[in-house]
Amino acid sequence: MSETIHIVKVGIADMNVVRAPNLIRTSGLGSCVGVVIFDVMKEVAGLAHVMLPDSSLARSKIMNPAKYADTAVEALIKLVLEAGGRKGMLKAKIAGGAQMFSFPSQSSDMMRIGARNVEAVKWQLNRFRIPIVAEDVGGSSGRTIEFNPQTGMLSIRTVNHGIKEI
Repeated sequence: MSETIHIVKVGIADMNVVRAPNLIRTSGLGSCVGVVIFDVMKEVAGLAHVMLPDSSLARSKIMNPAKYADTAVEALIKLVLEAGGRKGMLKAKIAGGAQMFSFPSQSSDMMRIGARNVEAVKWQLNRFRIPIVAEDVGGSSGRTIEFNPQTGMLSIRTVNHGIKEI
C-alpha cells in the first residue's frame, strides 16, 4: 500500500513544516527568500517565505513572524525542532532574493530588497549556527521551490530558466 504524498503549500509571509513523504512548496519568490531548514535523518523540514529583512519595518503591533527574516528563521527553527528535528543536525537551503525591477539609481538601499532579504536570512542562519548547504539567490527572475525532506533535494523552477535541483 503506497501512502499518499501531500504537497504542503506555504504562502507569502507564511511558514509550515512537513515530514516525509510529504513535500513542501512555495511560489512567487521574487525579492522574497524561501528558507528551508531541515534534518534529513529525521526526514523533517520547514519552509518560510520571507518578504522583508527586518521586523522593525512592521507598521503595526500585531506582527507576522513569517514575514521578516529576523523573526522567521527563529520561529521556523522552533517548528522544525517541535516536529522532531535535532538542533545539531539542522541544515538550510535558500532560494530567491531576486532584483525584480531595475531602477536608474541602483545605489538606493531601499530598492535592494532582494539582496537585503538574502543578507538578513544568512545572518540569522549564521546566528543560530545552521549551515547553508545550497543556495540559488539573486538574478532577476521569480522562482517556485519545492523541498523533499526524504531526499534533502530542493527543486527550483525559475521563470524562463527551467528547473534545477540543489
